[in-house]
Amino acid sequence: MESKSKSLRLFILVLSLVVAGCASRKEADQTLESLPAPSGFESGAPVQKKKAQRTAGSIWQAGQGSMFTAKKANRLGDILTVAIYEQASAEKEAATATGRSSSASLGVPNLFGLETSLVSRNPNLDPSNLLNASSQTDFQGSGSTSREETLSATLTTQVIEVLPNKNLRILGSKTVRVNEEDQIIRLSGIVRPEDITALNTIDSKYILDAKIEYSGKGVLSEKQRPGWLLRLIDTVWPF
Repeated sequence: MESKSKSLRLFILVLSLVVAGCASRKEADQTLESLPAPSGFESGAPVQKKKAQRTAGSIWQAGQGSMFTAKKANRLGDILTVAIYEQASAEKEAATATGRSSSASLGVPNLFGLETSLVSRNPNLDPSNLLNASSQTDFQGSGSTSREETLSATLTTQVIEVLPNKNLRILGSKTVRVNEEDQIIRLSGIVRPEDITALNTIDSKYILDAKIEYSGKGVLSEKQRPGWLLRLIDTVWPF
């Protein structure tokens, strides 16, 4: 009789743990589904959330991945690390040279004898060379431009939207403060789950519609900017 009582108590204890686990899981999913999508830095289609399929009477739920492999980001609220390495360089050079010259002359040595009367009236007139004109224009222009940029950083982002085609929209930021100077990195974009590595990282070159912002705020940044009056004069100065 005592053995049956112990078995009953053990069964009730296990059942309580199972019910508590399912309840906590449901509450966590509801919290993730209620997360507001940040606005302002990212752009694109509206948020479309897909509810996970649940299996009645089971702690394990579909869409959680394998129990024996590393978990990749694939749901709303998951964390994804982005390795940012952007390098861009461009160089352009152009040269233009144009030239044009023309000349024209006009003479009337014989005009029904009228040239004689014209010369008698104006001795300086030469009928064989009445008009002589020439023109010449030259233009030369050249220009060149070059630009080179390199950005290397690591940033952890969060999945803020799961698109209908299973692609993930991510958003993240990081602020590093050193000696009263803030260095801020922001990133948003769309990634494919198959581009995510087994370590739950992704290279920034695989991000669609990537928006990467690197800016500074503090004493050094303020000293590198002209004063507000000089900026105002540069804005309104017409010359």
